[in-house]
Amino acid sequence: MVVNPNILVLGASGLIGRFITDDLRARGFEAIGAARRFSASQKGSPLDLELPIMSMDASALAALLRDRAIDVVVNCLGVLQDGPGSDTAAVHRDFVARLLQAIGESGRAIRLVHISIPGTAETDRTAFATTKREAERLIAASGIACTILRPGFVVAPAAYGGSAMLRALAALPLDLPATERTAPFQPVAVEDIAATIAWLAARDPAEAHAVTWDLMQPQAITLGGVTANFRHAFGTQDWPRIVPPAFLLDLGCRLGDLASWFGWMPPVRTTAMAELRRGVTGDPAAWMAAIGIAPKSIAQMAGRSASIQDKWFARLFLVKALVIASLVLFWLVSGFIALAISYDAAANILRAHNFPEATVAPVTVLTSLMDMAIGLLIAFRRTCALGLVAGIVASLGYMAGAAILAPDLWIEPLGALVKTGPAIVLMLVALLTLDNR
Repeated sequence: MVVNPNILVLGASGLIGRFITDDLRARGFEAIGAARRFSASQKGSPLDLELPIMSMDASALAALLRDRAIDVVVNCLGVLQDGPGSDTAAVHRDFVARLLQAIGESGRAIRLVHISIPGTAETDRTAFATTKREAERLIAASGIACTILRPGFVVAPAAYGGSAMLRALAALPLDLPATERTAPFQPVAVEDIAATIAWLAARDPAEAHAVTWDLMQPQAITLGGVTANFRHAFGTQDWPRIVPPAFLLDLGCRLGDLASWFGWMPPVRTTAMAELRRGVTGDPAAWMAAIGIAPKSIAQMAGRSASIQDKWFARLFLVKALVIASLVLFWLVSGFIALAISYDAAANILRAHNFPEATVAPVTVLTSLMDMAIGLLIAFRRTCALGLVAGIVASLGYMAGAAILAPDLWIEPLGALVKTGPAIVLMLVALLTLDNR
């Protein structure tokens, strides 16, 4: 047994990494959480380090391991799909190669616990899966003390990505086509992952060395079966369901891929669908025998009745994307129409309210460009909050300006200004639900 080991959790801001870090600390371990950035609600512990992990070379990583006297490294880093700021090969393979070199250069007897994915190389079809498998091969060839964990579909108290999507399916009158619904889908409770890492951390690096364990419930189940358990928790098990055709599901994945180029990380993307259709399966017998664990079943994981917070989140999860997309189109299209299609009509509104002729064209053009700029700001994840605030301010400005300069617009038959109020409320809703974790 190792007494009070120092543990470094890489990717400590993610779904698995955050839970593991907090769980290890609750068990009395010295757990240092490292991530590129923590959300405001995650900050507060001096043991959490914001570091440019992916840009650190082997020598910088080795210095971190030495300076912090690290005994165990838990690697939870991972990205689903290539895109702006996301490179599966760089995160899964190249970083692991540098980490292995750093462990070797640190001069310390360090155990590496690496979080991978279930499956085999023969069934890997995506860059996500193949680079994860390449990392496993690098670790196996390194000779360092290591344990590779392959969790199934992770169910946690928090919801993010695929787990949030599953809850949305359970809370809404929606279902997947039969092909996806019948895919094998063995889940695992995040508590069981954390208990496994705590068990490993307390043991000598030579124990459970060079082993690979599948972490999941042993009972066979499908994605439809997992969702059914959550429907019981939400009280929606008897609802009629809308089943979209497969081509709409594929179209949604393509739109998700497009959204990722704007900095968003939607759970519905082509890689996620490919992995879902492959299924999540494995054999947890070796893991269960080694540490003597009885994994939670999906009935136990989803057994708690959903609270009102759970229900609101699940119902709003898919609607949030629709709200953002609607606001982007609203601002872009309204600005474009005023600038390019109905320019004369827009200009004549100003003339009808005695605007000086010299100001008509500049005001019309500038307000149209401002509307389109707001739409573009909302479209990009990094600037979305700024765009929503700008949209609210601009809308209030339009309403105030009209009240002063053109009050008759408030009783215009189509009620354009009256409808601005609900648009402001929609932007406020988008702003308040913008956080991902």
